[in-house]
Amino acid sequence: MKLYITFLTALVLFSCSENKITDTQDYDKYLATNKNEDIEKTQKELEFWNSRIKDDSLQLISLAKSGGIYNTLFDKTKDINQLKNAEKVLKKSATIAAIKKESYLLSLAQNYISQHRFQDANKVIAEARAISPNKKEVSYLSFDIAMELGKYDHAQAYLKSIENVSDFGYLIRLAKWMDYKGELDKTIHNMEEAKRIADASNNPSLKTWTYTNLADYYGHDGRIKDSYIHYVKSLELDPNNAYAKKGIAWITYSYENNPEEALRILNSIPKENYSPDYYLLKAEIADSQDNQELKNKNLEMYWQSVNKAEYGGMYDAYNAIYLAEEKGDFKEAIVLAQDDVNERPTPETYSTLAYIYNLNGEPEKALKIIKDHVENKTYEPVAHLYMAQVYKRNGLQDKVMPIKKELLEASYELGPVTMRSVKAL
Repeated sequence: MKLYITFLTALVLFSCSENKITDTQDYDKYLATNKNEDIEKTQKELEFWNSRIKDDSLQLISLAKSGGIYNTLFDKTKDINQLKNAEKVLKKSATIAAIKKESYLLSLAQNYISQHRFQDANKVIAEARAISPNKKEVSYLSFDIAMELGKYDHAQAYLKSIENVSDFGYLIRLAKWMDYKGELDKTIHNMEEAKRIADASNNPSLKTWTYTNLADYYGHDGRIKDSYIHYVKSLELDPNNAYAKKGIAWITYSYENNPEEALRILNSIPKENYSPDYYLLKAEIADSQDNQELKNKNLEMYWQSVNKAEYGGMYDAYNAIYLAEEKGDFKEAIVLAQDDVNERPTPETYSTLAYIYNLNGEPEKALKIIKDHVENKTYEPVAHLYMAQVYKRNGLQDKVMPIKKELLEASYELGPVTMRSVKAL
């Protein structure tokens, strides 16, 4: 069962269960937090601004406030309907705005990114660029979208256009670029510089986002203790931060070999903040325990939660793997994997498509995809695992062994279940 691991691509390298680094006293007090009050407060704020919007309203301030709050509610609840509501409001704002139209287009593009509608986001950001080609926020999102579309030359050009080592937005994108290039030391250096700016800002939300992302990169570097510390620091600022709790759960599961504690942490997260991928992680942990009943229960919960029209293609890659691995429905799995490639043609999405063709008994087709779109184009371990499996099926064992050696050092990211596949190479 390898469904969840791609959600954790930032949590990487060097698994070890000999040393326990987590302490329940650090985070137990945050597991019992009640999020309802926070959500209710946000909903009341939304009701206020929505009350000022009529069907024919041209109240841009109210529309913008409403759109922002819908996005906040999505962040808090993972309710896809909140993201779709935000889209409606933001589209209207962008349509009627006569002044600073690019700002509303930026918000709409960000909304599309959250929905994994990268092609739509690209069209919207092009409109914003036509209005304000030198606005740094436009270049920020242009970079983000280009990376998702696999247009790395374009992304590099946008990055150069905003170069400023004192700018938070530039530094976090430079870190992402260095991660793509496989230069982890530079990635962490730039994120640590961004952290200094975030700390000086005294903005709790900015600090929380920075700490969790830095925690991910520390995990990537095998600095699990530093990763853990920063997840805890995030909880100190935001006790309801589900992402930080999920990060700690992964440490207890993959690094400390304590799946029971990982499940306890995940089960403490209120269901109102359950994005579908939580069920995939719980299913993977159950699989590591050989608990087929719990695994199947969580896979069914995943499928029920994600099988909604509102999600569009957000979970195409994971649905494709689910259908191929668990249901043996390769025809539909290939359709979804190809849809994902069409939406964001990156080495990672191509590797998933190749993997499913390989499972479907089409190793030669899978190999062509790997050679054309994956080889020497990514450092992402899951893509390398799929690549090695395709090589093995095509009898290219000399190509498999170097990748296997590399992946054996990536056991922390890949987790116990996926390591079974690595060892079988």
